[in-house]
Amino acid sequence: MRRIIGRTFRTLFQFCIVAVIAADVFAYAEGYTIQQYLNIKSASAPSFSPDGNQIAYLTNVTGTTQVWVINSAGGTPKQLTNYDDNVGFVHWLEDGSGLIFGKAKGGDENTQFYFMKPDGSGVRALTEDSKVRHDFAEVSSDGKRIYYSSNKRNRTFFDVYVMDISTGKEELLYQYDGNINIAAVNDAGTKFVLSRDGIEKSLDNDLFMVDVRSKKETLLTPHSDASEFGDVAFLADSIVFTTNDKREFSGLAQMRKKNAAGDDWSDANREVRIIDDQKWDVGGVAMNHYPSVMAYTVNREGFSEIYLRKLETDGKPLITVIDKKSQQVKLPAQGIVGGLTFTKDQSKLAFSFASANRNSDIWVYDLPSRKLKQVTNSDRAGIDERSFIQPRLIKFQSFDGREIPAWYYVPATSPASATVKPGRSDKLLLKFDAVLKPVIVSVHGGPEGQERPGFSGLYQYYLSRGYAILAANVRGSTGYGKTFTHLDDVEKREDSVKDLAAAVDWLKTKGGADPKRIAVVGGSYGGYMTMAAITLYPDLWAAAVGTVAITNWETFLQNTSGYRRRQREVEYGRLDKDIDFLRRISPIRKIDRITTPLFVISGRNDPRVPFSEGEQMVDALRKRGAVVEYKLYDDEGHGISKLKNRLDLYPRVADFLDKYMK
Repeated sequence: MRRIIGRTFRTLFQFCIVAVIAADVFAYAEGYTIQQYLNIKSASAPSFSPDGNQIAYLTNVTGTTQVWVINSAGGTPKQLTNYDDNVGFVHWLEDGSGLIFGKAKGGDENTQFYFMKPDGSGVRALTEDSKVRHDFAEVSSDGKRIYYSSNKRNRTFFDVYVMDISTGKEELLYQYDGNINIAAVNDAGTKFVLSRDGIEKSLDNDLFMVDVRSKKETLLTPHSDASEFGDVAFLADSIVFTTNDKREFSGLAQMRKKNAAGDDWSDANREVRIIDDQKWDVGGVAMNHYPSVMAYTVNREGFSEIYLRKLETDGKPLITVIDKKSQQVKLPAQGIVGGLTFTKDQSKLAFSFASANRNSDIWVYDLPSRKLKQVTNSDRAGIDERSFIQPRLIKFQSFDGREIPAWYYVPATSPASATVKPGRSDKLLLKFDAVLKPVIVSVHGGPEGQERPGFSGLYQYYLSRGYAILAANVRGSTGYGKTFTHLDDVEKREDSVKDLAAAVDWLKTKGGADPKRIAVVGGSYGGYMTMAAITLYPDLWAAAVGTVAITNWETFLQNTSGYRRRQREVEYGRLDKDIDFLRRISPIRKIDRITTPLFVISGRNDPRVPFSEGEQMVDALRKRGAVVEYKLYDDEGHGISKLKNRLDLYPRVADFLDKYMK
């Protein structure tokens, strides 16, 4: 009898402890407003001053992303720019004379370049044609010139240019009727590596070595299947790059000349060796001019790892030797790393770091001491960081038996959330409370994208409201190998939508979801997936939110920017060859099947998915008397990024979800 009473007491005690933990966590979250969650700030894209004493970076403190500067050891930051539009990048010039930054207007993505002095004064436009897109590539080793690609000559094509910063004089280096960009420039500025997109396959490109004086070009990467070559950097006698050619994942590779003398980059004189060959994608390669060390990241199941390798020269003729042993940088937690960059003397490495429960900030790693320090402290709007929920990595089985990875966030009202180990992959039935939860199924854009466990203030807000979130990496996502990425190409498009139906099955059987309270949301390609989900599987969803969503493949390809049409047709299908198929899979063609309440969001200046895509869906649904809400922002492009608009939009979305989900 005592044993029974003892077991009962222990069970009751354990339940009370879990309940107290869950209630304590929930107590942090329940008093916070959506305005607070949307006001959480972030810092990213660091760039060291030449002396290494300062870091320029981007942060959204003012409501749009602007350039700020801070001492590299930490301290009080100073704002350098203040525009209504977001700044897209910032780069400190190697001669210390100032900084280069770029911004577009109203989200139209036609980036223009600007120069400013180190204190933020003397801002001068380097490009001024608002109808032209400029894609920044690199600054010369002396800090005098910038390299970039632009569709100035023809809006459908990109050419390569170099500009003298002091005079603004622009020189055309390479002309091509297609999509190209500069991948790397050598220290002397006499050669550059050009990346040219494939025209027959998606996620496919080639690298060419181009001599600036003679204009001679040499193909470096002949291959047969769809392969990617990126993250290129010059060494004295070779180049370093990443590639998934003849492999599932992108490895780190070095290409060098067998005979280092002369300028022969022909097939017979080239050799390639893989430096780091992991079962995960390598990327984010960072090296200075005249490098002695390199840094790169590995995307292991969504989490970032940073590795360092030394570079040395050995033998005659000159041979660059890359250290076989890598040094891993210990991060503060599992999370996402971006913007790797070295000081000029290569003694320090800066990067941004974020995780599901840490908003993005700048960190600096000191190579000699191996010490890591957080430099910026982005505001959390008064929200206790202990209230932020981390997800669990789960994998569910789809229609063809393939496992689909997803991140499952459980609200703090569930005891399971108090015991979840972040990042753990677990196929077992999760233990949830008896109350079935409303769940938001979130679909990322791309489709060549990946849902990773970074920070989302919006996710955390929904979690505080009692919603669970399943963020799925359906087939077609990157990060899980080349085969997985191409499983949704053209005629396989709707197979990825079947993955969403399988996700709902998992939620019902193992995820503790209320079958009558499951919503689907997504933006861009994720918006298409949202629209497709409510037409192919109308009975599964209680509500749907589609942002800058493709609704009609025919009109989307006709009206998107010319250069983007060329890029996207190899992934989605061609208007001249696949028109019947494109019409057949367009959600607008199945609009009679939509019974799910739908919220549609668009940006008037969107160059990727024209706002007419959303409007035609809304107009057709309103004619049928269906439940649909619509919000168009005149000063936004491909997504809603400005704080004032987000503060207007997302309370509406939250109310919409509550209306149909609770």
